[in-house]
Amino acid sequence: MIKYQKGNIVKGVVSGVTDYGIFVKIDDTYNGLIHISEISSKYVKDPNDYAKINEEIRAEVLDVDKNTDHIKLSIKNIQYRNGKVEKKRMIQETSHGFQTLANNLPIWIKEGLKCKKNK
Repeated sequence: MIKYQKGNIVKGVVSGVTDYGIFVKIDDTYNGLIHISEISSKYVKDPNDYAKINEEIRAEVLDVDKNTDHIKLSIKNIQYRNGKVEKKRMIQETSHGFQTLANNLPIWIKEGLKCKKNK
């Protein structure tokens, strides 16, 4: 029986950091990899900026390979240092569309030019 399933949040210890991701030891049997593409929704220049060796972190299980006991992990949508799930902010479209922008743009330009003249 597989101990971990897709969607589970697991706790583990960072066992290695490479250019392509973060290795996590979950328990005596399972190890996982957080691929660089699963670290953040933003550009990740260096995985070392997100985790350090021997640091305890939490991660979301994406997939479990039952033959090798390796787990694909992600920290994109969770606060991996305290385990809370982040709520993604959705942009709500209004019935006004771009009208608010069209109405305010001349005012903002006028204010911007006024500030620039005062400098």
